Amino acid sequence: MQVFFGDPGRFRLDGCALTIGNFDGVHLGHRSMLERLRAEADARALPTAVLTFEPHPREFFSRTEPPARLSTLRDKLAALRASGLIDRVFVFRFNHAFSRMSAADFIDDILVRELKVRYLLIGDDFQFGARRGGDFALLSACPQFVTEAMPSVLARGERASSTRVRECLAAGDLDGAAHLLGHPYTLSGRVMHGQKLGRTLGFPTANIHLPHRRPALEGVFVVEVDTPLGRFGGVASFGRNPTVSDTPDYKLEAHLFGFSGDLYGRRLTVRFLKKLRDEARYDDLTALVAQIERDAASARTYLNSLQREKA
Repeated sequence: MQVFFGDPGRFRLDGCALTIGNFDGVHLGHRSMLERLRAEADARALPTAVLTFEPHPREFFSRTEPPARLSTLRDKLAALRASGLIDRVFVFRFNHAFSRMSAADFIDDILVRELKVRYLLIGDDFQFGARRGGDFALLSACPQFVTEAMPSVLARGERASSTRVRECLAAGDLDGAAHLLGHPYTLSGRVMHGQKLGRTLGFPTANIHLPHRRPALEGVFVVEVDTPLGRFGGVASFGRNPTVSDTPDYKLEAHLFGFSGDLYGRRLTVRFLKKLRDEARYDDLTALVAQIERDAASARTYLNSLQREKA
């Protein structure tokens, strides 16, 4: 899979079968769209392509209250690559100039001239251009490519959408989110140096850096973590750590059962399996440690039950 940043016209690419969207989380609805795009592209002997945006347009327009992000750009690209369905991804920077582009200019300059689209597959509610002035009817009138709309995909009787995944995660319904995603909710990031308080409390943690200003979930969780040294079960806190910190920044800290070693600078993938509780503020470190011990015991019990089910 090739990834292109900036003006794709300079790469002198040939035609493509394209779909457009944020693809935040790459859920089952996205997967169905990519499968249909692959089938239509193969029938036309065209490469498949995705046009996506960074930052998310809703982040750009809501800078003081950005929406929760399900995935980083890196994780999104990794999921698209892992699907095996996409040949090219075009990442367009969503900025003031792009937000003011008219729907007609988007079609003429981006889709026709730069991307040379021959087939376009869009969601049934897709709108684009300044003031969301473009829609399926406008795209269908363009003679340079065929436009088709993808109907909603249902999972467990409900529409598979990034919005619905966010709602499940915010409510602590990790099973519901997993059914919409097709797998447990996952994030990845590099281990950074933190306060190193956990090791003094007997629970050393990996402090995982994420660029999200607002995560899709908060609380204490049972997790599985993929590291360069293997997969480890553990317990993770994702929030603001109100007992020991007054920063508004969110932190993801994971304690890995049975692990000893140095993970600084290494990339970890965290798979969220079950929510144990919301974050809470404790009067002192003794109370905090007692709660961490209870969380760790609950996480071990849950992970052991999973192992018995797999056996």
